[in-house]
Amino acid sequence: MTTDFQKESLSFAQKCFDDVRAMSKDTTGVSRQGYGPVETKVLEYFKKIGEELKLEISTDKAGNVWMTVPGKNRNLPALVSGSHADSVPQGGNYDGLAGIVAALTVARWMRETGYQPERDYTVLMMRMEESSWFGKCYVGSLGMTGQLTEKDLALKHRSNGKTLAETIKECGFNPDDLTTGKPVVDLSKMAAFIELHIEQGPTLDSSDEYRVGIVTGIRGNLRHKTIRCIGQTALSGAVDKQFRHDAVLAFAELAYRMDCLWDEWLKAGHDLVFTIGVVHTAPTSAIAIVPGEVTFCSDIRSLSQETLDGFHALFEEEARKVGDKRGVKFEFDGVIKSQPLAIHKELSEHLAKSATEAGLKVKKLPSGAGHDTVIFGNLGIPAAMIFVANQKGSHNPNEAMKITDFIQGAEALWHAVKEFPTEGIR
Repeated sequence: MTTDFQKESLSFAQKCFDDVRAMSKDTTGVSRQGYGPVETKVLEYFKKIGEELKLEISTDKAGNVWMTVPGKNRNLPALVSGSHADSVPQGGNYDGLAGIVAALTVARWMRETGYQPERDYTVLMMRMEESSWFGKCYVGSLGMTGQLTEKDLALKHRSNGKTLAETIKECGFNPDDLTTGKPVVDLSKMAAFIELHIEQGPTLDSSDEYRVGIVTGIRGNLRHKTIRCIGQTALSGAVDKQFRHDAVLAFAELAYRMDCLWDEWLKAGHDLVFTIGVVHTAPTSAIAIVPGEVTFCSDIRSLSQETLDGFHALFEEEARKVGDKRGVKFEFDGVIKSQPLAIHKELSEHLAKSATEAGLKVKKLPSGAGHDTVIFGNLGIPAAMIFVANQKGSHNPNEAMKITDFIQGAEALWHAVKEFPTEGIR
């Protein structure tokens, strides 16, 4: 059944997606670098819509944009919904953007129907959630909450070499404001945070019954951008096997060992994923050369911090064993950490209940990827997520979310906002 909300909101949402795609189109997919000119252009586009809707608009010191429908009781903390405006390089159009469009669609529906919420309802558009550009995720939300570090600000752009601090400064903000350990906004004024996002896996899209999901937990991760396996470069024809220190074979053995151990941990009931996404041999590598160096990255994810720490320790131990066996050395760079989040149970149940009562079928499922929701949830703010089915994966130009699926997710958000308890959720 198509509801009035869906009929009246679908064309607005589609136009938002089309307009932003056009302004951020790259040779393949879209590129919206955090704290870059395209991300800024996207935020200005949505601010203009907010002005047309007569929303109260402000920008915090981290560059995040807040657009509010004033509530009847302005002494109550606001219900906040939104997501991030950036994308991965040459990625898909919907990751992050869907959460902004959904939150704004609800605000627009309030204005179109003359509905005034009991408490303020705020659309939050955040800067730089993706780690692809600088190797640091959640920069906008971490900056807002004062949790960035000097080390974070010293990270360099993947291609132009500028530091994160320089990039933030060029965007018009003072990076020193974001490393004080103190939030640049009053977090006590947030009653809860709800983020709609495309599902980045196939679960919902493989179902004809469920096109909308309610997230039960968000995996944290432990990452290394650069792990070096250092062996000894040699002429292949002149060095027999017993004298070799082959970095490629050592890396291959370590990768195979970790894959086998991953199977063991899964059989033991651990929630765990392990990925090696990038591998490079040294520039001196050639067909007739025993490779003396391999660099690679790693990504360990789990809903359990104990599992993350345990598997990471095992990874380092296995690297030592392989290194001793093959006469090579593994050097790990600093670990990049993101805590897992157990989604706020009462808020999650509220999302499921309000959607079900509105006639929407929703499936409960975990999130394998991280989101800004983690930052708020780990600070004690009730936080939860709505997933929408998405085709052809995520973080790639082929993201193919159907607008009919999106509008169901947006309606689930609308009912959750409309039926949010007057006394709040804690």
